Order: sequence, then C-alpha cells, then structure tokens
Amino acid sequence: MKSDPKVSKSYMPRVVDDTIKQYLSTFGAICIEGPKWCGKTWTSSFHSESEIMIGNPSNNFQNRRLAELSPDLVLDGETPRLIDEWQEVPSLWDAVRYEVDRRALKGQFILTGSATPKRKGILHSGAGRIGKLRMRPMSLFESGDSGGTVSLKELCDGKIDPAFIGEVDLNRLSQLIVRGGWPATLDIPAAQSHLLPEAYINAVLDDDVFRLDDVKRDTKKMRTLLRSLARNESTTATNRTLRNDIREIGESDIDSNTVTAYLDIFERLFITDNQPPFSSNIRSSTRLKKASKRHLADPSLSCSLLKITPEKLIGDLTTFGFMFEALCQRDLKIYAESFGASLYHYQDYANREIDAVIELHDGSWCAFEIKLGANAIDEAAENLIKIKNAIQADGGILPKIMCIICGMSNAAFQRPDGIFVVPITALRP
Repeated sequence: MKSDPKVSKSYMPRVVDDTIKQYLSTFGAICIEGPKWCGKTWTSSFHSESEIMIGNPSNNFQNRRLAELSPDLVLDGETPRLIDEWQEVPSLWDAVRYEVDRRALKGQFILTGSATPKRKGILHSGAGRIGKLRMRPMSLFESGDSGGTVSLKELCDGKIDPAFIGEVDLNRLSQLIVRGGWPATLDIPAAQSHLLPEAYINAVLDDDVFRLDDVKRDTKKMRTLLRSLARNESTTATNRTLRNDIREIGESDIDSNTVTAYLDIFERLFITDNQPPFSSNIRSSTRLKKASKRHLADPSLSCSLLKITPEKLIGDLTTFGFMFEALCQRDLKIYAESFGASLYHYQDYANREIDAVIELHDGSWCAFEIKLGANAIDEAAENLIKIKNAIQADGGILPKIMCIICGMSNAAFQRPDGIFVVPITALRP
C-alpha cells in the first residue's frame, strides 16, 4: 500500500479493498476489471508501490509502444506494481503470468482493465497465478449516502438491531439514481451530475468500441440498443424483446445476430452487469426460468440514455421503481460479493418472483423484495410468505431470512411475521 500520505489522505475507501488485500496475499498477480471511471485506477494505485499507465497518451503513447516492443521492461518496479489498462497490449497478460512463475512470490502485480480482450494473442488463462476481481461504481455506503446502520452480512445471519433511520427524501433518492456511483460526480452540483454518465456513453461508443478489436461498427445502432436496454432496465427482456422494442419505436432495425454480437461487446466493456437466475434446486417440482435480469453497470446510464432527470423520475413512479431496483441490485451485489456471497433473482413458471436472492457460501439463501415506497411493504411481505409456503409444501429448502429493501422506510426493523425491513440508505456490507 502506498506510503505517500497525500494518496492515503485523499483516498475514499472501497468495499473491495479487503478483498484486494486477500487476493494479493494469495495470488502472484490480480486483475481488477470493471467499467471505466468506476475508480479502478485510484483503488489499484492505493494498493500498489509503483505503476505504469499503458493508456497514457504522453509522447505518442510511449508506454504502450514500450510494452508492445518488450513487455518484460514494463514489469520492473517496486511491488505490487500497477499495470493500468493492460488490455491495450494483450501480450502483457502472458508476460505477467511468466514473471509470476519465475519469481514464485505473492502480490507482484495489479492489472486493471475496462475491457475484456479476445483471446487472440493470449496463450494462457492465468488460472492459479492471476486472481480476477470485478469492481463496480460506488455503492451508497461507499459514497457516504448510506449511514451503514445495518450490515448485510449480519442480516443474512438473521441479526439486526432495530433502528430509526429518519425520513428519506424522495428528491434525494432520485438525485442519487441520476448521479450514479461514479467517483468523479460526488463533488459536483446535482444539476450537473448527469453530464458524466452522458460523457461515459459517448466515450465508450466513440472510442472504446473500436479499440476493443479495431473493428468499425455502427455506433448509431449500438446506441439504439443501449436505449432499449435502458427501457428494459431491471426486467428479464429477451434478445427478441429488445429487437421488437427497437422496431416498435421506429428508431431502426437490427437483426438478431447483430443484437447478440452487440450485447457481447457491451458485456466485454462492462457496460452491462446482468443478474443471473437462481438455479439451485430449492424446489423439486417447480421449473425455474433461466433468463437473466437486465442491468446496465449503473442506473445513471439508463437515466442518461432516456434523458431522465430527477424531476422526471418523480413524475413517473413506475420508471422510478425500476431504476430504484437497479440501484439496490448494484449495492446488494457489491456488498454480497465482499463476504463471498452471490446475487441472483428468482422467477418460476408459476409466475412467482423474488427480486433478489443472495446465495451464501454454504449454499443457504436469502430472499429480498425491493420496493420504493413504504406503502408497498405489506404487499411485498405477502409475496415472500406465499413463495415460502409454496416451497415448504413442496419439501424444498426454505430461505434463511426474508427481507424487504425499501426506499422510503424510516426505520430498520423485523416485522411480527419475521420479515426484515431495511432502508437502502441504512445498508452496508
């Protein structure tokens, strides 16, 4: 970790920090992946002792040219050594793997990447030598917008101290959604916070898409598909649904193969961060649907693509609900992964759904409903109890705990029926 007091003083701690320390003591190198501008370089620099920025444009991209000519030269330096945006020179992956084998030491390198390159030019997976971590935009707890009264890890063990959180302002929630979790937006006026997500989308489409593999694509169609993803945020829309949606609004026409290819590119650029279906056999006779729930990397991207302001969100509570769910799913995933858990959603062919399922390391699971308003808590509780009873009648594995994550609840508590209620602005890992 850098000893420079200026770096330490200015650094905003991230949930992934402890996992990075664990990985550095376990693997010879680690690779931190995620969307650009989410703070990967800042965090990696904090945990490193030396660094080289492959994407630095200085002197006609001198660092990149040096890495292309002789990858081993850019590996020299105090360890852990940060190699930022390694995917600009894919051969660096094998060079790092080879050097890790040669040194036989832990915590030698930190690689960061905002895109996943194709396997071309990479000879080895790096399994066992290079540990991979996914980093996301800031959660509300990381940005200081959640008081952190309730620990998700403790909640999943059935532990909660009832607490009055105070009134939650709907205007503030809408601003948090439109602003997103980008570190660069935390200290700018709310009225300007939409500018960074907009710039992010433009930068990805105008530059990163081509640099991914030097193939020129129709960025107009890609933007149209992104808008369709935004319109279907927090739903299980199929590829066909996305294509039909684009046709219905008359923006353009995209064939199915192109939709599939572009979705793969969005995934490789970490623009999308879908929520997989819960596939554990918790019920013997009920078939579970296998569609993932669609999410962009941050709800602010969906708002930007649809030109949604905080005022428009408040004027359209249905859309507000979908975007609020996206915010909660982002935070739940960040918190859950910090203690080795995974986030899914539940949907069966009897049309029963659970917004979020957290599967713990021991295979047990927890059920979460997500509701914007406190007036929907009773309905959400009824849904959870109905699904629990159906699972019990079928002799299945019951959830360890059931919880409602709410936007407008002013307290964290456990209901008489055993279901927990927790405001998203009270949650931490």
